[in-house]
Amino acid sequence: MSDTNQMPHEEGIDHTLSLMREGYMYILNRRHSFSSEIFETRLLGKKAICMGGRAAAEAFYDTEKFKRKDAAPNRVVQTLFGKNGVQALDGQEHKHRKEMFMSIMSPEGLQSLKDITNKQWKLALSKWQQMDEVVLYDEVKEILCRTACQWAGVPLEEDDVKKVTKDLAAMFESPAAVGPNHWSGRHARNSVEKWMGELVDKVRNGEINPPEDTALHRFSWYRDLEGNLLDTETASVEVINILRPIVAIAIFINFTALALHHYPEERKKLKTPDEKYAQMFVQEVRRFYPFFPFVAALVKKDFTWNNYKFEEGTLTLLDLYGTNHDPEIWENPDIFNPERFTDWEGSLFSFIPQGGGDYFMGHRCAGEWVTVEVMKVSLDHFVNQMEYEIPDQDLSFSMVSVPSIPHSKVVLTHVKQIKK
Repeated sequence: MSDTNQMPHEEGIDHTLSLMREGYMYILNRRHSFSSEIFETRLLGKKAICMGGRAAAEAFYDTEKFKRKDAAPNRVVQTLFGKNGVQALDGQEHKHRKEMFMSIMSPEGLQSLKDITNKQWKLALSKWQQMDEVVLYDEVKEILCRTACQWAGVPLEEDDVKKVTKDLAAMFESPAAVGPNHWSGRHARNSVEKWMGELVDKVRNGEINPPEDTALHRFSWYRDLEGNLLDTETASVEVINILRPIVAIAIFINFTALALHHYPEERKKLKTPDEKYAQMFVQEVRRFYPFFPFVAALVKKDFTWNNYKFEEGTLTLLDLYGTNHDPEIWENPDIFNPERFTDWEGSLFSFIPQGGGDYFMGHRCAGEWVTVEVMKVSLDHFVNQMEYEIPDQDLSFSMVSVPSIPHSKVVLTHVKQIKK
């Protein structure tokens, strides 16, 4: 008699098209229909396991059970992550590389980021007052590109701002795309990696000298476990792994503006010096709206979990969006309610908009603190620093397109700076 259960199984030859058609809801829909945290399916011609919920997340981030190396499809590596980046490492190598990222996330480093973000918002606001309409998503990507480069110590010529912004955005806008949009993402990554590689070489040759506490300086001089400098390509990939995610915060900032528009009562609560409510609001935006649907890993070795057998090498997807909307974790998960974070003490595995687990030891996104701080600065500008109108437009957003943003990209008119 077997001591394992048969995992709920999706019938059919392959379900890649269903995944593409259903996007953020694919795993959650089947978790509901199977009444299970876990099910087996076939994706890209191979057996795959999909799982969600707090317990599933805890298992997924157990480095004895799962590994990241070779888990991401090549098309995602070629656009989103880059080759040999921290996301694909395991064990001591991953821990050591992750420490490099966390070293720039000090309180002083985050304060510097907030100051730069605030300054860039003020400069943008001066410009927006002269514009008939502001396409928020596009404008915020540019704010964040300038912010990211300055914070990372990356010299950015004014003439290059629009191109670099476009290229960094193409990396996270294209991984799920097919055809020309996907190739655009690959071309963008190649272009930025070439530029960044030249900068890394200039740092090492003494031609430029960014501040010591910046990513460009630290990553250029970082030494691996054997004491060797990273090769130029890998060092450039890791600097880009600072720049690209900061620009991607534009997605959350667009949803921040949408939430303020759809829930105007929240604006009154935010017009106070109480930073706690701003934090709660930002966290609810990150929980409520779609950002990235799932993350992938490979089973490291055979093991049994919850009486289900996992076989070595099996692709496994963790449902990020579904876990953040899991009624077992969140009361009324489909209602926008920042108050749910009032006494929330934080869980490494139940609130996972950018992945779960431990920052230092695990694969949780090193930039999560960056995301929250940049969002809070941006929120303060929406609520306390500017007035604007949102005319009639298509503010709906897709649960299929990845990443998802409001179709109109949120157009603002009559933007004015609030005089203090």
